[in-house]
Amino acid sequence: MTTNIPLLKADHVGIHFGGLKALAGVNIELYPGELVGLIGPNGAGKTTFFNLLTGVYEPTEGSIVLGNEKLNGLAPYKITRKGISRTFQNIRLFGELSVLDNVKVAYHSLARHSIFSSIFRFPSHFSGEKEIEEKAIEFLKIFKLESYMHEKAKNLPYGQQRRLEIARALAAHPKLLLLDEPAAGMNPQETQELMNLIAFIREKFHLTILLIEHDMSLVMGVCERIYVLDHGQLIAHGTPEEIRNHPKVIEAYLGEEVS
Repeated sequence: MTTNIPLLKADHVGIHFGGLKALAGVNIELYPGELVGLIGPNGAGKTTFFNLLTGVYEPTEGSIVLGNEKLNGLAPYKITRKGISRTFQNIRLFGELSVLDNVKVAYHSLARHSIFSSIFRFPSHFSGEKEIEEKAIEFLKIFKLESYMHEKAKNLPYGQQRRLEIARALAAHPKLLLLDEPAAGMNPQETQELMNLIAFIREKFHLTILLIEHDMSLVMGVCERIYVLDHGQLIAHGTPEEIRNHPKVIEAYLGEEVS
């Protein structure tokens, strides 16, 4: 259920790389519980916007606010702790680590026991580690990955690697989940399973989700609202039906109807 108070507000956000203006004057609001799409042709600035939200880049103009906290200038790990997690276009798992350890890594970012207790193996370290492992296993069960828990992540089938990356992002307990082209490389059956998974995690974890995706059937099938970027500027915003028939969107996609 959404409220009238934005969870996240990007106000006239932009970034320049030397003389190149990658994003300019972008205004986006996300409300609690929403599932929103961010689309546009290649090079439109979609992933750059994700990098701004997660602290990889700092905006050269405008502000980004999560709840009532301004995120400009914060390090990525601090933004994660504030409540934003993401996946990537290219899967970034720890391939040599087990499936279980990949999820535990996310929990360690939120661990309550200190480095001091870990070095000297105080009881708080062992109790903390046990709690983290139990929680990680529960996550793997939710995502139907428990049978792979001791496998190296790099050995998982592609679709399962995507599920693991999403599970790891959720293990950081975000308020806002950013999914960057999660259907990339998937076949139609895997894409349908992903659509079901996105709907499931949104309901189960009461999340707000912002989704970048080139598969328009996925975007139109799961998103309530859609923002469209082209050449670093916001050119449209509306419901899937409004976006499907928007003249600027059709023009941006080289005259091809968005369907």
